[in-house]
Parts: sequence; C-alpha cells; structure tokens
Amino acid sequence: MLAFICYPKCETCKKAQAFLDETGKKYAIRDIKADKPNYEELKEWRAKSGLPAKKFFNTNGVIYKSNSLKDKVPNMTEDECLKLLATDGMLVKRPILVDGKGVLVGFKRGEWEDHFGK
Repeated sequence: MLAFICYPKCETCKKAQAFLDETGKKYAIRDIKADKPNYEELKEWRAKSGLPAKKFFNTNGVIYKSNSLKDKVPNMTEDECLKLLATDGMLVKRPILVDGKGVLVGFKRGEWEDHFGK
C-alpha cells in the first residue's frame, strides 16, 4: 500500500489524492501537520527520492518565508536541512508519496503518471 503524506487543506494535495483515486490506487493518508515526519523518515525518503534535502522544503509556506529560510537553506548541509525539516511538518513540501519504487515529492501529474507506468 502507498503512503500518502499530505496536508488535507492543501489544494495540491487534493489534486494528488484525486489522481490516486482516479487511478484506483490504494493508499494510507498521513496528515503531515498532525503527524510530522521525523529525521529518520526524512533521511530515508531523501535517499529513495534521489533529491537533495533542499528540495523537501515547502518554499511557499509561511514558516519558510517568516524565518527567511530562502537565505539560509542554500548554505545548510543535507543533515542540517533534514534536522530542520523534522521540526515542523509544515516546512515539508507536500504531498509525499512513498511506495516500493521510490518517493515522489510534490505533485506533478506527468511525473506521477510516469512513476506508475501510465
């Protein structure tokens, strides 16, 4: 079963969930705000996604902007990024989809279709 980590009020997450429903995928929902990812999970997801930790930041979020992370994150190490991401689920880009093939971060329909072989 797929793990669908999202923020239920997020419009992009709603689109991703609609895609999963349309394509008949079975998934378990995890609210990223109520059940934030921990450091170990983020580390594993980063490795499986092939993306740098910096790509896991929700750059449109209030916390990211209010803490001027745009200026700080580029100078942070991968480990520092993961530790910071683990402090608040709202810092993490969403949705995140975790399955046996890998990890998708954010929702781009074409990327998700390619992932599932559509």
